[in-house]
Amino acid sequence: MIKELKYIFYFFAIFFFIFFTGKYYFSDENKKNSYRSLKSIDNKIDIYTVNLQTLKSDTENIVHYIENNVNQNKKTYNFWKLLIDDDK
Repeated sequence: MIKELKYIFYFFAIFFFIFFTGKYYFSDENKKNSYRSLKSIDNKIDIYTVNLQTLKSDTENIVHYIENNVNQNKKTYNFWKLLIDDDK
């Protein structure tokens, strides 16, 4: 008897937790507060971007291309040839 009461108590506790959590989450007050917080974050971002300083780029013409014949020492692999020969 006590075991069944314990299970009923657990069931009601879980049910009420899910019910009240859903009720709060879908309430108009929560939606209004979340919209206001998102709006205030957007306003803060706009304020910070106006005061943001930009730096001059010093990376102009920094890449130098070197032509080497590295392909001469490269080992050739015959993996695809193995697959083609297997199909025959």
